[in-house]
Amino acid sequence: MKVRELTPAVGAEISDLDINLMTGGEFDRVVEAWDNHGGLLFRNQNLSNDAFVAFASRFGELEAAPVMENGRTPVPGYPEIYVVSNVIGSDGKPIGSLGAGEAVWHTDMSYLENPPDASMLYALELPPAGGDTWLAGMSAAYEGLPDDLKEKISGKRIKHDGTFNSGGFRRAGVEVREDPRESIGAYHPIVCAHPRTGRPALYLGRRRLAYVEGLELPESEALLDELWEHATKSEFVFAHKWRVGDLLVWDNRATLHRRDPFDAKARRIMHRTQIKGATAPNAV
Repeated sequence: MKVRELTPAVGAEISDLDINLMTGGEFDRVVEAWDNHGGLLFRNQNLSNDAFVAFASRFGELEAAPVMENGRTPVPGYPEIYVVSNVIGSDGKPIGSLGAGEAVWHTDMSYLENPPDASMLYALELPPAGGDTWLAGMSAAYEGLPDDLKEKISGKRIKHDGTFNSGGFRRAGVEVREDPRESIGAYHPIVCAHPRTGRPALYLGRRRLAYVEGLELPESEALLDELWEHATKSEFVFAHKWRVGDLLVWDNRATLHRRDPFDAKARRIMHRTQIKGATAPNAV
């Protein structure tokens, strides 16, 4: 297997590796690359549901996939697999979640006390254009902060709102509160240490209804705007153009991700798994 850096800030491509035949030594190298680069791309994979779940399980205990927006449970027999799709089934209902619209920059489920350690997407069917997935490296973003901004956020925490999902849909049973200090969510340090490498990274979650603990709301909004503008600069991001058989794995503790919209009449079917958070995000 080979490891090729995709950008200096985030991402590496793993080539000459069939995940179905991966050895323990090769997996050790995969984890090392994941820790160093935050996101991994595997091309030309042919994964059954069993193989996909088995590979994801090597990273840690898997989350049970949430009930999708269509009210259905996940893939029958595979409660860990979440369907990300805009396709409408024969019953007139979507077969998955998140539709065809833009998914704004976010970290998965950061509103939990122990957010997922990692997420991965496997491409089964794709539109002819659009739907690119972007990663942003939060360790590089932190390292690139001006010293005065590093000082400003030192020791501070963000309240991570849990009202909306990454597609902008309100979660079932959750009341919308326009004041972020009153919405549901968890507090996490703005700067967190990677659990294995100790490398500091920004942990921003998502912008909507976020709040910096202890600040007046206008001051919190201004600080968050400044952080988000910096963290998503072009020098910190990588845009992945999908091919069928691609598998993209990202470290939820060290990256942000987003999705471009695509033609709603085109078909896109992805399978997603998530690795449970072993611990809460820890301050540096």
